[in-house]
Amino acid sequence: MDYVKLINCMRCGMCLPTCPTYKETFLETASPRGRVALIRKLQEGELDQSERLLEYLSLCLDCQACATACPSGVNAGELVAEFTCERKSQSGLSFMEDLILRKLVPHPDHLETSMVPMRIYQRTGLQKLVRNLGVLKMFPKPLGRMEGLLPPLPAKPLRQEILEITPAVGRERGTVGFFLGCVMSLIFSDASRATIKLLSSLGYRVITPRNQVCCGAPNMLGGDLDGMKEAARTNIDIFAGYELDFIVTDCGGCGAELKKYGHHLQGSDAAEAFSTKVRDISQILALHADDLMKLLKPLPIKVTYHDPCHIAHCQGIRQEPRDLLKLIPGVEYKELESADACCGSAGTYNISKPEMSDRILQRKLDTVRASGAELLVTSNPGCLLQLKKGLADHLPDVKIMHLTEILAQSMDS
Repeated sequence: MDYVKLINCMRCGMCLPTCPTYKETFLETASPRGRVALIRKLQEGELDQSERLLEYLSLCLDCQACATACPSGVNAGELVAEFTCERKSQSGLSFMEDLILRKLVPHPDHLETSMVPMRIYQRTGLQKLVRNLGVLKMFPKPLGRMEGLLPPLPAKPLRQEILEITPAVGRERGTVGFFLGCVMSLIFSDASRATIKLLSSLGYRVITPRNQVCCGAPNMLGGDLDGMKEAARTNIDIFAGYELDFIVTDCGGCGAELKKYGHHLQGSDAAEAFSTKVRDISQILALHADDLMKLLKPLPIKVTYHDPCHIAHCQGIRQEPRDLLKLIPGVEYKELESADACCGSAGTYNISKPEMSDRILQRKLDTVRASGAELLVTSNPGCLLQLKKGLADHLPDVKIMHLTEILAQSMDS
């Protein structure tokens, strides 16, 4: 770990109002500067690693709102992630971590097979029966929570149905590679199908390599730096086989990780070249706003937008999604208070820290209610899962969609 990053923290407190866990607890140890101080004292040998200390560090959602607020550019979330990676490199992965991060996540076929039982569970009506009878109360709470977050699954993963090459509609303006995220393919396939349709309609030839693998974000989240680097090398080699203007993703988490390949594989020109080509779908669509506007038809609806942390804080993308929503005729756009505040999803945080996650989610739902919007739009699968469940439980009249879904719906309306 770079010690300079630790000592750059001036303890000014600018990060405190932006940190979700500090706002809920008002504990210094649950704040960004508190976490930086704990890691620094560990590095300096003034603190011993203890379960209590690790618990404080694990409260971090890695939303990186603190990095946006910090005048010195200190990123407490990244420092906690680096600390976790260093600790894992010393202790090694557990059996379950190795099974998930090395045997399952890097292999799309294995991931898709693992979802077959859930698809059967839903389509046979067993899910409805289990929920009505309250059977899940007999199982460990994390299992019930995971089941509750799961929305209706598509009939097949998109990776199995998608064309590897989707031709441009009309005059071809360029070629893009589409990075199909794991969760987007397995759960939110309609959104990614809409992404490809939008790109094609704007004149892009879209190449979606079927042998691409997970971006590596789950490995980084689990402290498996070697696994993340292996995923990066695999994807870099695959996309290097095509002549591409951009590499486009509609998953905020994937985009944030793909743009860091050059950082994670320092010294690799191929990794740097890959990362410089990565764009969020909103960035590409915003380049062609005039052409897109000609394709859109009226949708009379009140809409608001939630900034995913991986898009707003990690990638600095804020205005493009809003501008795209305002292109749709008939849309009444309502700005969300604290739109870039975390929703509490944060990868597996809503499973591992359910109480804190729910408190953070409730703040977000309160702002959605106050906005008066009928539709909440966002662009990250973790946010979609978390907010979809929260809205169903507390604001059933408010629907949620991915940004590309509402744009595609406007095209077809």
